[in-house]
Amino acid sequence: MHLDIPWQDIDTVLLDMDGTLLDLAFDTRFWQHHVPETLSATRGIALDAAHQLIRQEYHAVQHTLNWYCLDYWSERLGLDILAMTTAEGPKAVMRDDTVSFLEALKACSKRRILLTNAHPHNLAVKLEHTGLGAHLDLLLSTHTFGYPKEDQRLWQAVARHTGLDAARTLFIDDSEPILDAAALFGIRYCLGVTNPDSGLAEKAYLRHPAMGDYRRFLPALQPEECA
Repeated sequence: MHLDIPWQDIDTVLLDMDGTLLDLAFDTRFWQHHVPETLSATRGIALDAAHQLIRQEYHAVQHTLNWYCLDYWSERLGLDILAMTTAEGPKAVMRDDTVSFLEALKACSKRRILLTNAHPHNLAVKLEHTGLGAHLDLLLSTHTFGYPKEDQRLWQAVARHTGLDAARTLFIDDSEPILDAAALFGIRYCLGVTNPDSGLAEKAYLRHPAMGDYRRFLPALQPEECA
């Protein structure tokens, strides 16, 4: 599904972080490999058993704030997830197309707001090692509001906090259920990311347009074009 974005009709661009601005390979490696391996070693159980236990735990809280909460997982798994995140932080990297896109948005006077479900500690670690924050106007973790992006109460709170006009907002995310929630709230332009993880195959979206390289937008984001 193709989306022609009328940049002149957009004031605010809301951007997810992991998989949208940063390579999701970091999180895939951390949660699907590093955590199970650490749990296996800590509890003295087989790696397959650790994977099965964690899959069950993940599934139980999917699409809730606990899914993204490092404190929850530290308590639930008996691991110091915050310390593990800090130690792995240097491996976090931006997508190749992120900086040029964010700077083009700035040149066109679009407000660039990060809206992530990432835990504040996770966010701080990734900002430290990627420098992402220098290319954004506002950084928001949904933990501050108490609801994940899947919840309509979050969208209501973010709209009040930022004063955004939903009809003049573009939201980019790599989760279709989250894009659904944004569209339900009234965000007019919703866009998926087909290649959030550089180590995995591209993903398809059923209900939203999607793309895999922000650089395709650069010609239309020249100041004389997007005013």
